[in-house]
Amino acid sequence: MRTLFKIAFPFLIWPLSVVAQNPPPSGQADSPDQIPTASQTAAPASNAMAPSDPAPILNPAPVQTAPFLNFQPMKQTPFPAGYAPVLKFDAGYSVTSLGLPSSARIALSGANVGISVDSGYRFGATLDLDYALAPNVFSSGRHMDMISYLVGPVLYPSHSNSLSTFFHVLAGGTRVSGPFPNGNGGLNAGHVQYPAWAAGGGVEYRLSSAFGLRVSVDYLRSHFYNPSEAVRAQNDFRVVNSIVFYPGMPSFRRRH
Repeated sequence: MRTLFKIAFPFLIWPLSVVAQNPPPSGQADSPDQIPTASQTAAPASNAMAPSDPAPILNPAPVQTAPFLNFQPMKQTPFPAGYAPVLKFDAGYSVTSLGLPSSARIALSGANVGISVDSGYRFGATLDLDYALAPNVFSSGRHMDMISYLVGPVLYPSHSNSLSTFFHVLAGGTRVSGPFPNGNGGLNAGHVQYPAWAAGGGVEYRLSSAFGLRVSVDYLRSHFYNPSEAVRAQNDFRVVNSIVFYPGMPSFRRRH
């Protein structure tokens, strides 16, 4: 019996060994023992992708973007060389020859004040106020006076360190009051306030950086009564001598 078991045992083991040696049919998954591990199939990454020398790192240049609102200072046109705006105040003594419609002339004297601006481009503007008076007109014991208020542009044909010339045309009004001859050989009195204008010019001499002298001559067109007590235009002439003050004491500047 023991001898029979030893002979049959190899025949029982042989089919199992054959099954173990044959590969599994297609479509059947491999057994866990036959799946290769990651360490056996893939080489280490350090060996497969061996880096070369590191490339230099370039820092990108900063990019300047335009601001949303780009504020830039406005470019102001400079004044020509030797020119600058100048503010002037003047006050002085005036003499006016008043040509009455009755063909008589009366000399009035008084005070004149003004404010003017020289823009620096040979043009400016001025405000002129004047009050003049004559006492005992026509031996009547009564005085005659005239108030004028005029404004207008000024042209400066020439400028230099000390001497300048100017022309102006002014418009405004006058108020003339006093006695006047009537048609009966007597005198009447009254006053007339009427639009007026003047034209003239003069010279200005600069004594220092703060003060100067000015002389001007003007033709003045005003109105007063004639012997018929009608308002008529009259031709007047005025001479003004004044002292000019330059606020801020600007320095001399060569002007051509």
